[in-house]
Amino acid sequence: MALIFDLLEDIAIMDLVKSKKELREVRKLKTNKESVVKISVSGEVSHPLQRSPFRLEVDGTPRLFPGVGGITYNFALGDSAFKMTGDHVEPDVSTRNPDNDKNGAYVSYSCIGNRAVIISGDAKGEQGIVIGKHGGINHVLIHFTQETKEKMVIGDKMQVIGYGQGLILEDYPTIRVYNIDPDLLERIPVKEIDGKIRFPVKAIVPGYLMGSGSGSGNPSGGDYDIITNDRALIRRTGLDRLRIGDFVALENHNDSFGLGGYMEGSVTLGVVVHSDCIITGHGPGVTVIMADGNGIIVPEISERSNIIDFI
Repeated sequence: MALIFDLLEDIAIMDLVKSKKELREVRKLKTNKESVVKISVSGEVSHPLQRSPFRLEVDGTPRLFPGVGGITYNFALGDSAFKMTGDHVEPDVSTRNPDNDKNGAYVSYSCIGNRAVIISGDAKGEQGIVIGKHGGINHVLIHFTQETKEKMVIGDKMQVIGYGQGLILEDYPTIRVYNIDPDLLERIPVKEIDGKIRFPVKAIVPGYLMGSGSGSGNPSGGDYDIITNDRALIRRTGLDRLRIGDFVALENHNDSFGLGGYMEGSVTLGVVVHSDCIITGHGPGVTVIMADGNGIIVPEISERSNIIDFI
């Protein structure tokens, strides 16, 4: 009997040690957040665009359905990126500044997790949160509650507290951070073990699947797409389960100074921001949040890996 009690005591001690170790591992990353600029930028709900009546699928089939812009009432943060019958469908509310020069700052300075406040119309005073940026069309995507969306109209204006560009991980100076609110980053259960950052992601995307948007020199300007033309491959890799707001790791990509920086051994982290697409070379878009060319970031698959889990 004494042996059993000794064994139970040893197990309890090991559990306590393990618990303390995990507490040390999961901590706030040391950053310069107190000196990161908070700045106001503004936009308005953008009208949907239709540049041509038909879009061609990979096999040449013409399809006519909605794409970018507007208030999307049945597609939101947390929904499957493959849910909609459309192309580049943007979740929740699509916004832009009507002045192209000012829109550059609006897109660049708005970061995932930033607070947005509606400043005109029937929904004035309601708050939302930035959930992504869509390059090319240059939209900032903002999540609002369904009730708020139903009170909004195209042209409603909003102000975003732009906060995040300039963020530095002080213990990891070679890692570049973009497009994420420092307060949101602090809520993510990142582990630091043996000089590595272990970051929860929904999926690891093979580098060869990154397509449209590659080559952009501005990592703060939008997103680039996961190529989903090969549906069997997408199912095998589990990428068909991606949702809007999921954190993902882009394998062998170092997007420190632009998008599409293919480099063996590198890892870029990002967030899924728009729907799947039917056009060759396109698919769910990913906005970059962190890039590493030195093997410091280690992605870990986790079901709790969507921004909705941390806001």
